[in-house]
Amino acid sequence: MGERAFWLAWSRIEGVGPTLLMRLHHHFDSLAEAWEASPKQLEQVEGFGPHTATVVASRRSRFHPDEILQEHEKVNPYFWTPADADYPRLLLEIPDPPPVLYYRGNVVPEENQGKVSAIAIVGTRDPSDYGRRWTRKLSDSLAQAGFIVVSGLADGVDTEAHQSCLNAGGRTIAVLGTGVDVVYPWSNRNLAKRIPEQGLLVSEYPAGTQPDRANFPRRNRIIAGLSRAILVLEAPHRSGALITARLATDYNRDVYALPGSLDNPRSKGCLELLNTGAHVILGESHLLEMLGAMPRLHVMPSPPSQLSLLDEQLTDLEPEIKQVLEAVPSEPTSFDVIAQESGLPTGSVLSALVQLELMGFVSQLPGMRYQRG
Repeated sequence: MGERAFWLAWSRIEGVGPTLLMRLHHHFDSLAEAWEASPKQLEQVEGFGPHTATVVASRRSRFHPDEILQEHEKVNPYFWTPADADYPRLLLEIPDPPPVLYYRGNVVPEENQGKVSAIAIVGTRDPSDYGRRWTRKLSDSLAQAGFIVVSGLADGVDTEAHQSCLNAGGRTIAVLGTGVDVVYPWSNRNLAKRIPEQGLLVSEYPAGTQPDRANFPRRNRIIAGLSRAILVLEAPHRSGALITARLATDYNRDVYALPGSLDNPRSKGCLELLNTGAHVILGESHLLEMLGAMPRLHVMPSPPSQLSLLDEQLTDLEPEIKQVLEAVPSEPTSFDVIAQESGLPTGSVLSALVQLELMGFVSQLPGMRYQRG
């Protein structure tokens, strides 16, 4: 019976959380040996007082590790423990790695070994247009540069990060607060179907685990632990993203924050992070320069014709359409302002915007607002 069974069995014992379990592992150098330890021997481990050691030993006697493993694998065939070679190496650097990590999707061994860098993108569930746009830009740039994008599959910034990474052909990892077979929020069900094709869904919770408020702050340590750097795109004063950032600092990971307006409550958390030493994000190229020589996935260079094709498309635009494009700024702008700036009739402007949107030059936002890209 291998160590794998003992990681699983110990994780079932009430009162032995991830931190205490790692202390057991470090003290005995084997969880199989720890399983046979007497209460007196357990007391030698930091965190085990006489009462805790006696209670844990009593609870431990009710379990049979080999039987637990056999039964568990019937319902949860895909999981890692720290005893497995494919367990993500970076998680072993944190003091409380999940004793069992379930996964669904496409496994890349080099990624688990830390030979490819993962960057987390986190933030509010209700980002502004500015926050959404920069999440898409940065996730797209990271994916194209060969980084893995990690997030939590929540509404808002998480959703934008995963989607943009997938759309750019990159790999993404979603860390869930449910079982890997349970989608939350339900609005992300299609996204949850796409991710396993180009990445992974991971969770410390077994199949069938439903959403529970306590699970989501706990999963933030996994997001921070899997990543070499954490980007906070927009976060109010009280935000789960700030929990992730604090954990990342504890784990000696780099923290980056997107600056925002003092008038925007969603930016308060980012401004607080910047005030306490987080790196400022000044754009895509600046971020990639800051991330420097971190190991990445091998990315095929874009064909030289790609940029020239874009230039040709701009050159070939009809004069009226080009005139409307020049009137659309990078910030969300109302249709009336764009029409006024273009100097063209309303019908012509509307027709041009539809064509520009189909070509990917312009995005339409709620409330008849438009912006570049």
